[in-house]
Amino acid sequence: MSDLLDLIVLGGGSGGVRAARIAAGFGARVALIEAKRLGGTCVNVGCVPKKLMVYGASFAEHFREAAGFGWSLPMQPQHDWAALVDRREAEIARLNQVYRNLLTSSGVRIVEGFGRLIAPDAVAVGRLTLRARIILLATGGRPKVPAIPGWELYSTSDDFFALRACPRRVVITGGGYVGVELASIFQAFGAEVHLVHKDAMLLNAFDSDVRRFFGEQLRLHGIHIHAGHTLERIDRRGDDLIATLDDGTSLAADLQLAAVGRVPATEGLGLEEVGVETSPSGAILVDDTFQTTCPGIYAVGDCVGRVQLTPVALAEGMTFARRLFGGQPEACVDYDLIPTAVFATPEVATVGLSEDEARHRGELCVIFRSIFRPMKNTLSGLPFQMMVKLVVCGKTDRVLGLHVVGPDAGEIVQGFAAAMRAGITKAQLDATLGIHPTAAEELVTLRSPVPPMHG
Repeated sequence: MSDLLDLIVLGGGSGGVRAARIAAGFGARVALIEAKRLGGTCVNVGCVPKKLMVYGASFAEHFREAAGFGWSLPMQPQHDWAALVDRREAEIARLNQVYRNLLTSSGVRIVEGFGRLIAPDAVAVGRLTLRARIILLATGGRPKVPAIPGWELYSTSDDFFALRACPRRVVITGGGYVGVELASIFQAFGAEVHLVHKDAMLLNAFDSDVRRFFGEQLRLHGIHIHAGHTLERIDRRGDDLIATLDDGTSLAADLQLAAVGRVPATEGLGLEEVGVETSPSGAILVDDTFQTTCPGIYAVGDCVGRVQLTPVALAEGMTFARRLFGGQPEACVDYDLIPTAVFATPEVATVGLSEDEARHRGELCVIFRSIFRPMKNTLSGLPFQMMVKLVVCGKTDRVLGLHVVGPDAGEIVQGFAAAMRAGITKAQLDATLGIHPTAAEELVTLRSPVPPMHG
């Protein structure tokens, strides 16, 4: 490998690894720098270990359902949190090695350590200096902690994955993806969970009907929601951590967890010294080609702060490599119709516009919605319901938004996302035969428009 590389990638997460591999596949000489475990947030302290914990937690509800189907459990099921963590971490270690093998087999040089820009074409890693024609920043993000008195007593989602036992009492600040997912996990494993959220409803970016219905179902699962409130301070009293809310309410817990979003991990990279500009939040400013304000330096993924989702980072990394090294200058990322899921209990998944977004854009909307009891619950006796919703353009009949709250929502919406990408209309959904009996068939059997639930 010569002294001047074609590409240096800072960050071994989803976007960085994808960009490095694709660029190397086009014949580029590539080095990837990572100070921690390969795979980034998603593999190590995000999507993958979170979903494994969700799977583990789901057995609690399965045990409750079993009696309605004739099963009798001879004793109260017991759970070993530490055993689950050990098995989870073994799987993460396997995935770390998979990422390493993928990189090395592609011809990418892996450099362990923290990389810092020292010139528009140079990165220092300890005493080592690497130079390249192009540098890609893919350093991801980190959890944000509220700046309140006692902030140092907060734990974050990163700390969640280091827990060796389930706390008895948990207070979570923040009602977004991470907050509601961790709340559901803790509750399923037997913790008393309080969720504090500054807005009147959880999941701010989602459809209003989804937010309202989801909050109702979350309460039915036993989670205490303090909506429309903020946490003002945290104090330690003996073994207790005391959260004080804006209305004077005190909540004692063994764990106070901040889930108020993530910020770009761009500190200490030497950005200012080489002329890479950032937003007030620390997000790296880029144009449509992922070029920063410093020629030759690019950025993708969560450090850019556009859409903080793993598939988006993967798409950005691939597009960058195709444009710069694959001779495909027309390659781009389409940020419309990005499907997303919240792996709480109940699960939430959506693709396209919310009703509010559609109306804000001036669309003449026709709304179809169904709330029903899943077939499984007719025998299990559990009180939980499910909701599906379509937002349809009244002029073109095209489906603008599709929303599901309930079991397997993510699996259901993934398939419909492909249909929406192809421009499916409500008439085409109506002409589609359902698979009976399934919850997903509700989306192709919605016949009568409904008034807005919140109108």
